[in-house]
Amino acid sequence: MTAAPLNMLVLPFAAIGRSLIGLLAAIGRVARFTGLTISRGLTPPYYPARFAEQIAHIGWFSLPVVGLTAVFTGAALAQQIFTAGSRFSAQSTVPAVVVIGIVRELGPVLVGLMVAGRVSSAMAAEIGTMRVTEQLDALATLRTDAYRYLMAPRLFAAILSLPLMVLVANAIGIFGGWLLAVQKLGFNSANYLNVTRRFVSWDDFQMALVKAAVFGFFIALMGCYHGYRAGGGAAGVGNATRTAVVSAFMLILGSNFLITAMVFG
Repeated sequence: MTAAPLNMLVLPFAAIGRSLIGLLAAIGRVARFTGLTISRGLTPPYYPARFAEQIAHIGWFSLPVVGLTAVFTGAALAQQIFTAGSRFSAQSTVPAVVVIGIVRELGPVLVGLMVAGRVSSAMAAEIGTMRVTEQLDALATLRTDAYRYLMAPRLFAAILSLPLMVLVANAIGIFGGWLLAVQKLGFNSANYLNVTRRFVSWDDFQMALVKAAVFGFFIALMGCYHGYRAGGGAAGVGNATRTAVVSAFMLILGSNFLITAMVFG
């Protein structure tokens, strides 16, 4: 066999090999970044003021958009379940399906996606700007560890804030479903609430909190990682911001499936 046909046969495998090596290298970089952030964040010096600032930025300032998303989602879910259930004379399933759908899936996922769009992009843009303007180099000159000062407070604040926000979003989403069911669909308020309490369990809330903590970890990690590796001026910061949001979305949806499959599989 001559060299030219042999090269044609090898080229597809070479491309696959390069892609696989690139993927493994990227996973290694993210793992190293994660290990450095966690290990240095758990050792002094600590920066509680930065942590409190990130709690407010990630959690408190995200509540309006999370609350609006939750209440409209709960109301829309109740309407759709009622419409579908009316075809099979199963309208009474609305409270049970709404509370299970909100608590187990829609609450954590929607909160994760909304916060990722708001917070992960902001983290990548802020840290990326610090990278291209050499502010991170200035921190190193001042003997301030960027992992302890910038990354760890964001990571730990997101892990703590997301579960709290999911609890709030679940309550607001259930309220949205109850409001529409009582005011528009003709449900009795007491019966609706009784069915809701009967069909939701503490295990459902535990799974929602676990999902939320994992989502918060990915949101902060992707924002910090891509911002830290940004380069190339304003265009590089824009690319880092876009990549951070897309990566956070993919990790949220993928981890949501894995957690659900492990719990209910």
